[in-house]
Amino acid sequence: MHYVGPNQRYAWIHLLLGSPSESSTELRYYTTVLNQWSSRLGHSPAPQVFSVMSATYDRASAIKAFDESRTGVKGLVDAGADELPAFFVAPPIQVEPKSTSNHQIPIVDLKDVQADESRRKQAVEELMHAATTYGFFQVVNHGIAADVLDSMLQGVTQFHEGPIEVKKQYYTRDLRKKVRFNSNFDLYVSRVANWRDTLSCTMAPEPPQLEELPDACRGIIFQFTNHIQSLGTLLLELFSEALGLRSDHLIQMECDKGLYILGHYYPPCPQPDLTLGASKHSDPDFITILLQDQIGGLQVMHQNQWLDVPPSTGALVVNIGDLLQLITNDKFRSAEHRVLIKKVGPRTSVACFFTTQLWPSTKLFGPIKELSIEKPPLYREVTVRDYHTYYYNKGIDGRSALDNYKL
Repeated sequence: MHYVGPNQRYAWIHLLLGSPSESSTELRYYTTVLNQWSSRLGHSPAPQVFSVMSATYDRASAIKAFDESRTGVKGLVDAGADELPAFFVAPPIQVEPKSTSNHQIPIVDLKDVQADESRRKQAVEELMHAATTYGFFQVVNHGIAADVLDSMLQGVTQFHEGPIEVKKQYYTRDLRKKVRFNSNFDLYVSRVANWRDTLSCTMAPEPPQLEELPDACRGIIFQFTNHIQSLGTLLLELFSEALGLRSDHLIQMECDKGLYILGHYYPPCPQPDLTLGASKHSDPDFITILLQDQIGGLQVMHQNQWLDVPPSTGALVVNIGDLLQLITNDKFRSAEHRVLIKKVGPRTSVACFFTTQLWPSTKLFGPIKELSIEKPPLYREVTVRDYHTYYYNKGIDGRSALDNYKL
């Protein structure tokens, strides 16, 4: 596998190119990026590297070999890799800048919101501010016990650090499987791979059988799912009220019908300044509830600056998804976010996506009529399945999938 070492800084130029023609758009794009890295690293640009590297580095074959190893990014670390395979190296404009904002994402206290009317009103106002301004916030006093959260993180970590023979049993890119392990869902379509492995579990509307789940998290995932579903229902009620609708409006729209849980594992990276744990993206769901450990690295884009989302013991991160932005007609905003990678680690997180994903349904979602009185609909209707299909086929490429559905 081709790595990026001290004397091979330009090998990654073939992130997408096999044998490009010098007039191609991709060649011009990567020439620009090459010059950016050259400036940063103190090297002079070397245009002829294209013809040299096209003969020595086959990106497609490198990706195929990585995927067929079925060991993920952790497999590279376990093999002692101290330099990145070229297809993981991101353009500097994606990796930098680091956090440049002094803002802090809101923290919403959910204590007594189901019993105290004044507390509920306050929480609704805080959620409205967070959903319209940041698209991200943290919740505390959410009702999920610390031991449940800790056990879920431990289960995900144990799976990723468990025997490779067990992990290989779950390695697949078949989206019909309810339990899947792989690295980068868009490995074959994205320009840059991310330093991350993922265990994916479709928990609703049709959960897997208990025996389909890995032993490492089998004992905790259903208990965790029940708590997350309850919290998601509460949040959707509060969002409905914030929009001036009946508290069950978003529930009646079936925004809580699906739940897709992703157990992400970000191994320590030998060259963290060259890659990302997750490239800039927004989520293709209604809402996401994130449980993260204490390593940190999550950032959200706010006012064209990256804002840290620091870990807080016991807190859960919530963000607005694309589909909620669509049905609220841009009232709520689905914020772009990314994950920086570190030499220390691993970082473990559990992302809970409220979406039916690829579950077969003809139900159409479009801007809510009550929210389209003052402003005409901005998006055309779409099924959740079609939205996800488009998102998966597009991959994480820095562009919002929502753009495809604008009127």
